[in-house]
Amino acid sequence: MSAVKSKRVPRAVREQQMLDAAVRTFAVRGYRAASMDDIAELAGVSKPLVYLYLNSKEELFSACIRRESAALISAVRAAAEPGLAEGFPADRQLWNGLRGFFAHTAEHPNSWAVLHQQARTQGEPFACEVAVMRAELVDLVTQLIAAAAREADCDRELAEREVSGLAHALVGAAESLTEWAGEAEGQGPSAKETALTLMNFAWAGLESLMSGRRWSPGQ
Repeated sequence: MSAVKSKRVPRAVREQQMLDAAVRTFAVRGYRAASMDDIAELAGVSKPLVYLYLNSKEELFSACIRRESAALISAVRAAAEPGLAEGFPADRQLWNGLRGFFAHTAEHPNSWAVLHQQARTQGEPFACEVAVMRAELVDLVTQLIAAAAREADCDRELAEREVSGLAHALVGAAESLTEWAGEAEGQGPSAKETALTLMNFAWAGLESLMSGRRWSPGQ
């Protein structure tokens, strides 16, 4: 009786398996310490196959960054954009987007470690690829803040540059809170709790700003 042939795994599926293994390895060991042997073993394939599909460690790391960036952006957009289309109040749109961000980063800690801790510290071209992802997030938050300004009928008082600055500040705060939530000992805050923390910090200030109540250092 002839041996039963094993079913061939499609290349696209195999590549995703390799990327899954690479993300986990880069997150746990760090980019410098991670080896192609480690990644191949975790993926259950030979090292030559990893090189055949993904060429080099550098290109494999870039592929991980691009995939994880796209997944994060997709999660935030999926959470926030239905509110934009359906005319939700601006605070609800921002709340949905933040919950989507924190839920995704909590569910995929290795992905966040690759994007925020590894890629940013390895120089070009990796840091540049993460910057592209961040720019997309800032652009989406800029749209949400601009929508809030229009809703409050104060879009003329808020200059375009100021809206952009507020969006950068909010994205930076979200990144920092993700690190804070991940470092919490024991049972850390949920995505909802983390989003509430940021909304309570940021939205009160935005509401004051849009109502014309600006802080001033005085004389």
